[in-house]
Amino acid sequence: MRPEDVVFRSKFAKLDKILTRMEPHALLRIGAWRVNPISGEISRKGQIVRLEVRVMRLLLCLAEHAGKVVSIDDLITNVWAGINVSEDSVYQGVTSLRRVLGDDPKQPAYIETVPRLGYRMVAKVSPWTEVALPHSHAKVSLIPTVAIGLTLVVVLGLVLHSRITDKNKSALVSTQAQRSVAILPFLDLTEGMSQEEFADGMTEELIDKLSKVPGLRVPTATSSFFFRGKQVTVANVAKTLNVSYVLDGSVRKSGARVRVAARLVRAENGYVIWSETYDRLFNDLLMVQDDIAVEVTKALSASIGSTVPTR
Repeated sequence: MRPEDVVFRSKFAKLDKILTRMEPHALLRIGAWRVNPISGEISRKGQIVRLEVRVMRLLLCLAEHAGKVVSIDDLITNVWAGINVSEDSVYQGVTSLRRVLGDDPKQPAYIETVPRLGYRMVAKVSPWTEVALPHSHAKVSLIPTVAIGLTLVVVLGLVLHSRITDKNKSALVSTQAQRSVAILPFLDLTEGMSQEEFADGMTEELIDKLSKVPGLRVPTATSSFFFRGKQVTVANVAKTLNVSYVLDGSVRKSGARVRVAARLVRAENGYVIWSETYDRLFNDLLMVQDDIAVEVTKALSASIGSTVPTR
C-alpha cells in the first residue's frame, strides 16, 4: 500500500467517525448547497434533495479533500469500502452527484474531472452557519381572537370546497403523472468529450422508443434538450415537465467499444430505482443506439409497469 493511501484512508476514517457523532444541526456548506450528512439531504433555495448513502459519502469524500485531486481508486476504497465494484460505480456516482448539484462537467462549479487522475472538488467547503434574525424582526402582530376564528372558518370552508370539487381531477392527474418520464441528454464522458453526437443520438433514440410505450407520457426532445448544460436538479426537471420519473445516463468509448450507462430516478424522493450499463462494439452507431434503446425501454417499462410494443 502506498504511504499516501494510508494517510488518505486515515483521514477519511476520521471524518467518518466525526460524522457518526454529529448532532442534527451540524451542517456543511458546499458551494450554494446546505448539506446535512446525518439526514442525507442537501438543500438550496427551498429545494430539498435526498441523496443515496453512497452518493452522500462520495460528496463528503470530495469535500473533505476540497481543492485536491482524489483518485478513482481512493474513491472506490473509501466510498465503496467492503464492496466489490468497478470504476463504473464511480463514474455513475459522480454523474449522479453532478446532476443533483446542477453542475456542468465542461464548466464545473463543483466537481472537476482531472483526466487519468481522478476528481477534484472546486467549490468552497465550510461549516454552515445560520444567521439569526434581529429580535425586532421576530415581533408578531396580535390579531383579535374573534377575527382569527372567522378567518379560520372561511379558510376551512374554502379548503373543503376545493377538495370536494377537485377530487376526481386530482386523482386523474396523479394517475397520469405516475406513468411519465423525461429523458435528459446523455452525458459524453469520453476523453476530450468527442462523442457528443453519439450521446445526443442515444437520447433521441430513447425518446422515440419510450414514446411508443402504451400509456407512457414522454416529453419531446425539444423539452429534454432545453436542460442541456443547465444547473438544475432532477426535482426541478420533473416539476417543469410534469413527470414522475427522470431517465439520464452517460456514454464512454474505449477503442472499438462503447459503454452506455442509464439510470431511472423517482423524482419525488431522488432515489434511483433502476440502473444498468451496456457494452457494445462501436462498429455500427445506429445499430448500437437502437439495441441499447430497446433494452433500456424493456427494463424501464418493467420498472413502472407498462407494456413494451413489439419491434
